[in-house]
Amino acid sequence: MSPRAEYPPPVLQGARPVAGEGASTAVNAAPARPVALPGGFRISLDRRTRVTGDGTVLVGGSPVRRLRLTPAGRALVDRLVAGEPVPATAAARALARRLLDAGLAHPRPPALAGPADVAVVIPVHDDRDGLAATLAALAHSGLPAPAEGVAGSGAVLVVDDASPARERVGAAGRAGGATVLRRSACGGPAAARNDGWRATRAGLVAFLDANCEPEPGWLDALLPHFGDPLVAAVAPRVASAAAPGARRWLTAYEDVFSPLDLGPREANVRPRGPVAYVPTAALVVRRAALEAGGGFDERLTVGEDVDLVWRLVAAGWTVRYEPRATVRHPMRPTLRAWLAQRYRYGTSAAALARRHGEAVAPAVVSPWTAAAWALVVAGAPRAGAAAAVASVAVRARRAGRDGLPVTEAIRRAASGELRGGLALGSALRRAWAPAAVAAAVVGRRSRPALAAALVVPPLLDWFARRPRLDPVRFCGLRLADDVAYAAGVWAGCARERSIRALVPALASPSAAGLRQTGEPPPPSPSPGGRP
Repeated sequence: MSPRAEYPPPVLQGARPVAGEGASTAVNAAPARPVALPGGFRISLDRRTRVTGDGTVLVGGSPVRRLRLTPAGRALVDRLVAGEPVPATAAARALARRLLDAGLAHPRPPALAGPADVAVVIPVHDDRDGLAATLAALAHSGLPAPAEGVAGSGAVLVVDDASPARERVGAAGRAGGATVLRRSACGGPAAARNDGWRATRAGLVAFLDANCEPEPGWLDALLPHFGDPLVAAVAPRVASAAAPGARRWLTAYEDVFSPLDLGPREANVRPRGPVAYVPTAALVVRRAALEAGGGFDERLTVGEDVDLVWRLVAAGWTVRYEPRATVRHPMRPTLRAWLAQRYRYGTSAAALARRHGEAVAPAVVSPWTAAAWALVVAGAPRAGAAAAVASVAVRARRAGRDGLPVTEAIRRAASGELRGGLALGSALRRAWAPAAVAAAVVGRRSRPALAAALVVPPLLDWFARRPRLDPVRFCGLRLADDVAYAAGVWAGCARERSIRALVPALASPSAAGLRQTGEPPPPSPSPGGRP
């Protein structure tokens, strides 16, 4: 399969570059042709991408796919892996873009933007101490001082969302060297962020929640991604920080299972991908993309960050997750506040499902996988095992017809089946918990399978992550986490009068039989709202 010379441009209705104080053209321009990579652009293969056959087949990405290369394409990939920049030809750029979009490779762009192109927007509502901590951390981030009276690049804007103690919040903002904007009425984080980015003329806008503390050099890892004209936003890793007075067992759990910490692997952000969302607790966004998409949806008081990211992706932009940059976010200090956070996150699922459909589905599995595990839950494990074996055989046969080695095809198909079971188990806890309890009460034969769905996935997570916490307490907290989230999902469905967020999506395997359906969802698909 030879690379295409053309690539469909993103849908950008009315997008126009906005000239800003000190902003570079490379930062401000909305993309016209996605293949137009800048000079010096390099890529690196994902560490899970495998080269098979005679070196002309790449297997990897999420969902897993197979890319067959021509001899010239293979030679080009070898050169790119060796560290050479992408050649300035349409075919080479199209192949590089294809590798990036598929998740087979990751970008290593040149640094065309720097802190001088960035303005920081911090929404706050009655969190003076958190704001002071954020501004103190920003003082070491390398942002240049803005010109007096100019809300352009280098500016730090604090948007006070009608705090009752507005004088204290304002004093903390001014003491930290920020310009303070005050809203007359509390409109939520989406409205505050919109007021902030519209008040500055910078080409890039860094959103930070008031209580997040960026580590020194965080922008140095994020900003080079904007050398790619398709990139609309880049998010750092948001690591959990211990809160004063928090119990050690709760801190140990949050260290490995925070809903804001999306892990150590870089990725393209998209629905159903390995990183399905990024929070605006810390997010750098291209101004042209904000203008093209209209900013945040102010009707949403939770999940507004997920909605923005998914709208950008649907419009043809790229959103990147870059874990080499780190921002610290304090955890909830008490069990009650911690459970309330999870419940609040769950309430956004129904509103997001109304806007984004199957992207919010609690599980994505093939019909074969769904049937196999449904039989197991119904108390017919032998029939379920037979259905699972048949599913693996069908997918492995399809993959084999396309040239994948038999052992690799079987391994991929079996992995997809197992992941589908884990996804359904996660959905039982995080979306269908009330229905699962009812099934266990009325159906004795279902109890063993339902009990396994409650216990086995958390135990696997404990073995994989090895937290500073014994398995009993870890599994108990996982169950409490999931049940609180499920309660929020059902409350949101009642509010929206829709069950769409509870309906799984059935997806057929890809033509190559490689798609690993049923990837377990991230810890929380909507960590927006108040920090």
